[in-house]
Amino acid sequence: MTKDERRVVSPWNIANILTVLRLALVPFFVVCLFLPGTGWRLGALAVFTVASITDHLDGELARRYGLITDFGKIADPIADKALTGAALVSLSVLGELPWWVTLVILGRELGITVLRFVLIRRAVIPASYGGKVKTVLQIAAIVLYILPVGYDPLSWTVMGAALVVTVATGVDYVVRAVKLRQVARRARGE
Repeated sequence: MTKDERRVVSPWNIANILTVLRLALVPFFVVCLFLPGTGWRLGALAVFTVASITDHLDGELARRYGLITDFGKIADPIADKALTGAALVSLSVLGELPWWVTLVILGRELGITVLRFVLIRRAVIPASYGGKVKTVLQIAAIVLYILPVGYDPLSWTVMGAALVVTVATGVDYVVRAVKLRQVARRARGE
């Protein structure tokens, strides 16, 4: 056992605190988004932007400083889905984003999250480059929809790209999970 493997990481670390902060910002974001006026819309944009930055920052800090915990492995994807899910549902409720887009993206995200929890005891499938692109495209599309000034062709183009990459990476994740399960079965001699 190496020195790093023996080191116990406290769940009370900066990476996990940022994850919890992201979760705590979700209701504030939703409230700002639903209040009338450009100022509130810009407030929603600011809260969403800060929360999105914590998504990148918490993972970077956890990897760089060895702050990866079981809590973080579970809470981080929940916080991510809560933020993007709240944004998509809110935009659909406001009539600014078609419900079918929200349902396709949330269906994929929920399905992959459930799959991750099923696999978490056996293995973690690392995020792919496509998954990172998906996240960036989803955030960019949501930002364009939140902006108080409409950029319809650009908003739809970026959301369309996010939708395609979201579905494609979901399929890729399922394929990798099936392969992982097959390898595990062969290793057990089934």
